[in-house]
Amino acid sequence: MARPRAKELTERELEVMHVFWDETQAESGIELTVSDVRDSLQKSGRELAYTTVATLVRILVEKDFLKQTNEERPFLYRAVRSFDEVSGNLLGDMIQKVFGGSREKLLLRLMDERKLTRKELKALEDILREKS
Repeated sequence: MARPRAKELTERELEVMHVFWDETQAESGIELTVSDVRDSLQKSGRELAYTTVATLVRILVEKDFLKQTNEERPFLYRAVRSFDEVSGNLLGDMIQKVFGGSREKLLLRLMDERKLTRKELKALEDILREKS
């Protein structure tokens, strides 16, 4: 099977990116080792071998989602692309592919999925007021 285009992330690659994004919310530009990533995934219930995580990190470096920041071991990595950038690109691709570029069709589908909670409805109203 061919590797996805660089802008696309596999499910496991996205899991690794979330470790960097979650860590960087607390401290901007944090650098992590492969062991740090593996430990974080393990704490969240995801058991992956060190070599698997190392391979995922290497692929993310090749795809320009992560950057190696030092030359000596243990190697340190940091996110190059933010959660907002990546999620925006993924959402835009999905809207284009699945909904023919129509945000309205996406919103209608989301509304058909299940009834909104009061909290979700308030958040949506606030967003609409702010964006109007």
